Amino acid sequence: MCGIIGIISKDDVVPRLIEGLKRLEYRGYDSAGIATLVEGHIQKRRAEGKLIHLDKKIKSEPLKGHIGIGHTRWATHGRPTENNAHPHATNKVAVVHNGIIENYRDLKQELEQHQYRFETETDTEVVTHLIAHYMTQGKDPKEAAFKAFDRLEGAYALAIIFAGENDLMIGVRNGTPLAVGYGEGEMFLASDSYALAPLTKRITFLEDGDRVTVTGNAVEIYSNDNKIVKRPIRTTAQSGATTGKGEYPHFMLKEIYEQPAVIGDTLNSFINPATGQITLPEDIIEALIKTPRITLIACGTAHYACMVAKYWFEQIARVPCEIDVASEFRYREAPMPEGGVALFVSQSGETLDTLEALRYCKRQNQKILSIINTIESTIERESDFVLHTLAGPEIAVASTKAFTTQLTTLACLVLAVAHAKNACSEDTLETLTTALRHLPTQARKMLNQASSIKGIAKKICKARDILYIGRGTLYPIALEGAIKLKETSYIHAEGYASGEMKHGPIALIDESVPVVVVAPSNAPLFEKTASNVQETVARGGQVLLISDKAGTKSLEAASKWAITIEDVHPFVSPILYAFPIQLLAYHVAVAKGTDVDQPRNLAKSVTVE
Repeated sequence: MCGIIGIISKDDVVPRLIEGLKRLEYRGYDSAGIATLVEGHIQKRRAEGKLIHLDKKIKSEPLKGHIGIGHTRWATHGRPTENNAHPHATNKVAVVHNGIIENYRDLKQELEQHQYRFETETDTEVVTHLIAHYMTQGKDPKEAAFKAFDRLEGAYALAIIFAGENDLMIGVRNGTPLAVGYGEGEMFLASDSYALAPLTKRITFLEDGDRVTVTGNAVEIYSNDNKIVKRPIRTTAQSGATTGKGEYPHFMLKEIYEQPAVIGDTLNSFINPATGQITLPEDIIEALIKTPRITLIACGTAHYACMVAKYWFEQIARVPCEIDVASEFRYREAPMPEGGVALFVSQSGETLDTLEALRYCKRQNQKILSIINTIESTIERESDFVLHTLAGPEIAVASTKAFTTQLTTLACLVLAVAHAKNACSEDTLETLTTALRHLPTQARKMLNQASSIKGIAKKICKARDILYIGRGTLYPIALEGAIKLKETSYIHAEGYASGEMKHGPIALIDESVPVVVVAPSNAPLFEKTASNVQETVARGGQVLLISDKAGTKSLEAASKWAITIEDVHPFVSPILYAFPIQLLAYHVAVAKGTDVDQPRNLAKSVTVE
């Protein structure tokens, strides 16, 4: 959420600030702006809504400069208006800010007593006035900024420029990502390496508490006690190519259709082509076969991937698992077993709740294994072991290909552990590995049914409430279907384990509530789920059945709509059955006319609590 870009250069920085903001759009935002120095004075341009509005403003009110900062804002404190958009500025200082200043009310009251007047509803404006206040007391920009940093509480990243200082930018990282980019006679700040990729390949990732002063030719990094520290300069592997939608109307649809390829890429990274066996680093496998328990932790869609993995680890590899959402886990002070492994799943590698849960587990002497899509993230750098999904950049806020490659990676991990533990026979392992290898082909066939799903979506898009049910490894897929629909179409949806229907949800069912049933016929307890379908129909509910040919045929009379998938092994069914629920959510959102790629109130990477 939110994005920062800053540039010091001998050339005009405005075009590259805008390009950097475009590369940060995927994080989610509701306003944007830039500020530069013009003849030593701070000038800013801001706009509510998408970057096209900022582009229009800059065309009508041109702006240039050799130093500047830019920001895409996702509103926390204050509405998403132009007035609340960043940068915030006085005549002395301009600031862009990711995160939350938790003690801003106290600081604001203090500054008001010094006759400072606030024009916005944001916590960020407090930082601007606080730095300016210390400058009026005779402190130079660096001293003023660092003294202000000492007063701030919360998780935040800041980039700051100063009137009259054409060769100085100051940044700070405290819980929220910030990186420095090194150029030839120019320097950069950004909230992630993707924004910096077209500008430079040489990057330093700041650590928590780091403060940095940047000029056109030099970078000095300080710890939070203001002592100079050294941080490594890395050569980033991030691509500078801009990710486009190609022939697709939305990134979400493009990313759905990329899944057969990226699942194949992810599988190929783990399957030895010579032997056909899954091969993973020995140190990871050793830790997992020795552990008394795996603790699986994630947020949102990644949490549902962990739920599927819990079934797999316990049933196939016979490893006990615990699972929790990161935002709850980090506060319940869970006792952790000696020799335990904590497994974290994150698309961005920057989700603050997941990162703080990771740090708790490290303090509890757990080995940390992370499954991440975005290279060079904070979670990667703080983990003992890392496995990368090969989904490529995922731009749409609603996760699709990241989810299925997370499941694919977890499936490979489970089979590797099961093999090392002799938890199941070689014949069983061969059957399950073969099922994985066939996934890309089966996924392509599944996508051929998109037109029929589009037709169903047009019929259910007017519903106010929709229920999803599933059993076993399909229960998390029902949860994922519900969250996808909520995210993209704003329809209230809930996912339930099928066996829980009579424990409450059945009271909601009438002719206005469609029920999406995810139930392959070869899944355990299919007959019990079929009984849930009959109970739904008896109460006037309209059933959308997602099943294979045998399942569709057996429940044909009870189903108003059906999406038929070819037979697949139950082991991989949660991966393949994710496809129709993604397509359903996408087409319902299109039918309702929502912003599919950037739904309201949502951000791609949640870097605040």
